[in-house]
Amino acid sequence: MKTSTMLAAMLLICPVVQAWSSSRPQPMKMGLVGTFSKGARRVRDSVLNKERSREDLKIGIAGFYDRSSKLWEDVWGEHMHHGYYIPADRTDHQQAQIDLIDEVLKWADVDSAQNMVDVGCGIGGSSRHIAKKLGCTAQGVTLSPYQAGRGNELAKEQGLDGQTTFQVADALDMPFEDNRFDLVWSLESGEHMPDKKKFINEMFRVATPGGRIIIVTWCHRDLKEGEDNLTRKEERLLAAINRAYYLPKWCSVDDYVNLLEKNGAQNIKREDWSYIIAPFWKAVIVSSLNLKSVLGLARSGFSTQRGAYAMFLMLKGFNKGLIKFGLLTCTTPETEAKTD
Repeated sequence: MKTSTMLAAMLLICPVVQAWSSSRPQPMKMGLVGTFSKGARRVRDSVLNKERSREDLKIGIAGFYDRSSKLWEDVWGEHMHHGYYIPADRTDHQQAQIDLIDEVLKWADVDSAQNMVDVGCGIGGSSRHIAKKLGCTAQGVTLSPYQAGRGNELAKEQGLDGQTTFQVADALDMPFEDNRFDLVWSLESGEHMPDKKKFINEMFRVATPGGRIIIVTWCHRDLKEGEDNLTRKEERLLAAINRAYYLPKWCSVDDYVNLLEKNGAQNIKREDWSYIIAPFWKAVIVSSLNLKSVLGLARSGFSTQRGAYAMFLMLKGFNKGLIKFGLLTCTTPETEAKTD
């Protein structure tokens, strides 16, 4: 049996073991049976890569990042995204993450802003960096209470308390008034959105007329002429990744462009930066091969462990040209009319 297969089997068994060991002693046999059945269903759904409901995704995303964010910060720092690898052999990985933010801003022709919203902010690394760089205010939303709390702690430590704030909120129903932000930023969060149309519409709603929207996200490849869908093998690979990372179905950059156009977007620009971030995968895998990372992963629980294993699936999809690191930017219409 291959090592990867053995690891997958061990990870799939974990939910049953954890559910059994964490349950309180039950006076009735049915309590134990119910606990075991729940664990068995989790294993079955994982094996079959069953698609999660929108509510399950919302709960799962919050829990996944509540458990994994501290481990990531301990190893990689405050920026929870990929790095900019030009040249490809650079080894200053945390600086590469900061450079990615700066290069995306440069690519999108952004050199000033007054009010920014970070849609899917993690622990707020991008928000704080951009707030310092551009002198703007920044508000971030995340489903994870841990991330929102940690983001505010770091803002206070860095002297940005009040200039940057973070809260728990749904990106598909943000608690902001219309026409609020002249910079709407989403870095590696769009892949978590179960309703891409509503995701785009909501960003247009909170953007000021003529405001700038930037989306950096994982997508599947654009369909070729004559194709209606991805291949079954490609769909199975993405389904396995979805289970691990609490993702809904993927879309392509073409799909995003269509949604932007329906909102009347102007100055649409797109680019594939897959080759620019490619070395980051190997760096993350290498970073996990030390005692601190292994112990942290062992303590982090099943969902984080499964996410670590799924990085190999992401790498497989990336190498096959299925998974793309897409950049999109546009400006909103100068009038306030937005698509419902």
